[in-house]
Amino acid sequence: MTARLAALVIVLWAAVAILWPHLTPHDPALQDPALRLRPPGPGHWLGTDQFGRDVLSRLLAGARPVLLVAPPATAIGVLAGTALGLAAGTMRGWFDDIVMRALDALMVFPTVIAAVLFIALLGRSPLVVVLVVGAAFVPIVARSVRAATLVEREKPYVDAARLRGEPPRSLMLREILPNIRATVLVEATTRLGDAVFAAATLSFLGLGQPPGSPEWGAAVSDNRVWLPVAPWTVLAPALAIGSLVVAVALLSDALRHRLEASP
Repeated sequence: MTARLAALVIVLWAAVAILWPHLTPHDPALQDPALRLRPPGPGHWLGTDQFGRDVLSRLLAGARPVLLVAPPATAIGVLAGTALGLAAGTMRGWFDDIVMRALDALMVFPTVIAAVLFIALLGRSPLVVVLVVGAAFVPIVARSVRAATLVEREKPYVDAARLRGEPPRSLMLREILPNIRATVLVEATTRLGDAVFAAATLSFLGLGQPPGSPEWGAAVSDNRVWLPVAPWTVLAPALAIGSLVVAVALLSDALRHRLEASP
C-alpha cells in the first residue's frame, strides 16, 4: 500500500511537470502588486507571493525544472557508476586501484564547489546542474556496484564462465550484471530522490535555476524572508520537495525489500 501511494505521488508530479500549462489557474510569471502576500483563499488557493504571483500556479510550473534535472542526472550517475564499478570489481588489479582512487578523489570534492566552478566556466543552466549532480553520484553508485560485483565474481557460475574462455566483457555483461540488477535498481531509485533534493538545494543557493524561476528550491529561497508573515509562500514549495523526495525513498525501500525477497 505504501509503495503504491509513493508511486502515485511520483506519477502525479510527473504528470504535473508535463501538463502544467493546462493546469495553472494563472500565469506563473504574472505580477500584480495589488495582490502581494495575499493569504490562501478563493481565486488564489495557495495565496500569492511578494510580487503578487499566484503560488499554486508557480508550484505547478516548478515541477517541470525539477523533473527535467533529476532523471537525467540520475541516469548519468547510475550508468557511469555501474560501468566503472562493474569493470573495477570484475578486472581487479591495477585497473581497480586506479578507478577507485580516482573516485575517492571525486567523492571528497564538494558538490557546491563543483557547481560554482562549472557555472563559472559554462554559465548557469539546467545542463550544468545535471552534470554536477550526476557526477556526484558516480562514486557512490560505483562503490555499491563494485561491492556487489566482488561477491558475484567468486561464485561458481563465474568460475565456469572463465573456464569456458569467456572474455572479461562477456563476464561483466552476460554473467555478473544480470545478477546484480537488484543493486543497480535500488541505487537508481535512491539517487533519483537524492537528485531532486540536490537540484532544489543548488537552486536555493542560487546555483541552479535563474532568479525568478518557479523551481521549488528557488521559490523557497526567494520567499524565505517572508516566512514569518506569509508562510504559505515557503511551505508550498518546501512540501512539494518533501513529498517527492519521501515518495521516491519509500518506493526505493519497497523495491529493495521485494528484490531481496525474490529468489
